[in-house]
Amino acid sequence: MKTLYSTDKNFSNDFMDILNRASMDMQNIIPKVSGLIKEIRIEGNKAIFRHIERFDRWSPKEDIDIEISQKECKKAYDNLDKKMLETLYKAYERIYSFHSKQKPKSWIDFEDNGTILGQKVGSVERAGLYIPGGKAAYPSSLLMNAIPAIVAGVKEIVVCTPTPENSPNDLLLAAIYLCKLEKIYKVGGASAIGAMAYGTNTIPKVDVITGPGNIYVATAKKIVYGDVNIDMIAGPSEIGIIADENANEKYIAIDLLSQAEHDEMASSILVTHSKDLALKVSKCVDEELKSLKRAEIAKKSIEQRGVIIVTKSLEESIELMNKIAPEHLELLCDSNLEILPFIKNAGAIFIGENTPEAIGDYIAGPNHTLPTGGTARFFSPLSTEHFMKKSSIISFSKKAIKEVGEYCALIADSEGLDAHKKSVEYRL
Repeated sequence: MKTLYSTDKNFSNDFMDILNRASMDMQNIIPKVSGLIKEIRIEGNKAIFRHIERFDRWSPKEDIDIEISQKECKKAYDNLDKKMLETLYKAYERIYSFHSKQKPKSWIDFEDNGTILGQKVGSVERAGLYIPGGKAAYPSSLLMNAIPAIVAGVKEIVVCTPTPENSPNDLLLAAIYLCKLEKIYKVGGASAIGAMAYGTNTIPKVDVITGPGNIYVATAKKIVYGDVNIDMIAGPSEIGIIADENANEKYIAIDLLSQAEHDEMASSILVTHSKDLALKVSKCVDEELKSLKRAEIAKKSIEQRGVIIVTKSLEESIELMNKIAPEHLELLCDSNLEILPFIKNAGAIFIGENTPEAIGDYIAGPNHTLPTGGTARFFSPLSTEHFMKKSSIISFSKKAIKEVGEYCALIADSEGLDAHKKSVEYRL
């Protein structure tokens, strides 16, 4: 792995490259993605059929061809290995339990003068989930996106997932059946985002779209945002690790590679004040690479986007990692709980050597759909609230408006809004 030292003369420039890792070249593909979405808005399913033939290498003929039936999902569920079925249930229970604790509640406050203020909380009517399926199938992403919507109380959940060569993944179908989802479509990429945002004869228009995807999916979500809500614009997966001299280099190496094997564009970053640990981890990464099934992908990721940063102190390591604002952050130090309050920016924080990032991907309970590319500075993980909306409640009594109406009228007058002013004064 490439190793940088914070004392190097050119470190500032090299570190800036790390901070700019999220500069996905959207500008070059925006016209292409906009064109695909425009085709779907005009032609509907006809355009979807054409896109599927082009990108997924099969040819739907009728509207029903792009639907996945409950019968197919139940068959996959019934044929699932007993241990794997038990695993899906365990993941479902833990994810459901965690997200249930996030659910906001409506509230009402009564003031002495008769004013009533509050907040009404409810779910969106229809949510669209995008589940990737190009290079691999991700039933875990289905659970992580569907369960918060279920907890929120969304009445209708729409799922779109690419099925190259018209071959849906059985484990994904089983997870769909477990979640009791009924509207499933074999549509992927920007086409799926456009279809869910604007609707077709088959695919309903939704209120919010969530789920990860490649740069085409991310760009499509950026384009349709405003016509529908979205969770975030996520890029390639990434991990940051802060470690001291006593950390286990084998654990660190395999955790760095756990992100690298996702995608050639994934980022794996270790920040440590121990030069000795940095050398050990670098060697260990080379060794562990040899045994990985996706070694070629992981190797490219490590070479292109992997880095070890050696700092002068633990304090400097924390400072640099806060600037990086990683999707996943592991703390592997003797003082993990002491430094936790100083961690400002991270999608998810994994504390201690027995908490690998992978445990959060599948079974811990918190959501694995997280902000990437430094956006953890202002984005949050996917949650129950992404599928909910809030309305303010306001009710004034005659006594209440007499108490504050004069102030309201004065502000309206200062802004030159005469009708606003009079609408209050008429009631005084």
